[in-house]
Amino acid sequence: MLVLSRKKNESIVINDNIIIVVVDVRGDKVRIGVNAPSDVTVHRKEVYDAIRRQMSVQSFSVNTTDTLSAPSEDETKPESTEPDSTPKTKPIAKTVIKKKT
Repeated sequence: MLVLSRKKNESIVINDNIIIVVVDVRGDKVRIGVNAPSDVTVHRKEVYDAIRRQMSVQSFSVNTTDTLSAPSEDETKPESTEPDSTPKTKPIAKTVIKKKT
């Protein structure tokens, strides 16, 4: 990690198109301004982590509900030719997991 010291109103340039400016320093808090192209997303780390967790949960939910199902009728039929008296299976209910952020 590169560590730089900056004072109020001083800047850091990243990749020729992103400018980080120290806007204010009050005690242990530093206000930072970010000037970046509109196609560059900028988030506080805790917000970024929450977005990633939500995307992961949604991805897990979609992948799980797409693959969860009970065996088909062909898979549950006995190999013998005697009539089957067991009840037919129904699909497993889809479960969606949501986590508050």
